[in-house]
Amino acid sequence: MATSSVYTPAGFNFSNQIRNTFLQERGVPLPKATSTGTTIVGCLFKDGVVLGADTRATEGDIVADKNCEKIHYITDSIRCCGAGTAADTEFTTALISSNMELHGLSTGRKPQVVTAMTMLKQMLFRYQGHVGAALVLGGVDATGPQLFTIHPHGSTDKLPYVTMGSGSLAAMAVFESGWQPNMTRDDALNLVKAAVAAGIFNDLGSGSNIDACIITATHTEMLRNVETPNERVQKERRYVFRRGTTAWKTESVRKLIVNEETTIIGGDAMDTS
Repeated sequence: MATSSVYTPAGFNFSNQIRNTFLQERGVPLPKATSTGTTIVGCLFKDGVVLGADTRATEGDIVADKNCEKIHYITDSIRCCGAGTAADTEFTTALISSNMELHGLSTGRKPQVVTAMTMLKQMLFRYQGHVGAALVLGGVDATGPQLFTIHPHGSTDKLPYVTMGSGSLAAMAVFESGWQPNMTRDDALNLVKAAVAAGIFNDLGSGSNIDACIITATHTEMLRNVETPNERVQKERRYVFRRGTTAWKTESVRKLIVNEETTIIGGDAMDTS
């Protein structure tokens, strides 16, 4: 393994590439990438930026969390939506949030959105896409409302409305047909909710509820679970099976004896040492 040096730039170590190629030629399969799913969006309106995200976290084909939070804090007037690997998005945004706070303290000025975007893209480019964080960055600074997308390999876009994640195509279709310049707050919020809902109902990796964040020059409003389109309802029928439906081979009953000092299960005293 190559030794670390102060002259070596931070990032992943690819010194084992020859070994991995040799193992692959010998028939040892390489680990497969995990497919992730999310719908994150953002759009500009007359007074600021509206960001939106779904709340489903998946582990392959399993829904791990139905109500996770994907809109991360950067500064008081800057937020970042994350799609991809949950750990990468969470710790990447937390690191940049810390760096933005230090930058503001050292300069004595309110940090700009483009500064956070530059920090994020430089960090992700350093890792050549191996940090799975696809981000939608939005905020309001002295230059006005700003909205960016940052891809895992470090490329960025600056657009009036953006989508990222596996449900981005469905969400973009809503933006393409409904976005207009100088929208009001309520119109922009309704458009963001419709775009995230399109990703929720047309993408298996997205689901559950809708989160939104409205950022203006004076305040930031975080709307947690602003809509819950997938609430669990009461089932029409009761699925209760009578005793004996499932056969079993043996049955044993053990008495549970409870004393003041010890608890005995099946005749064996519990070890209290």
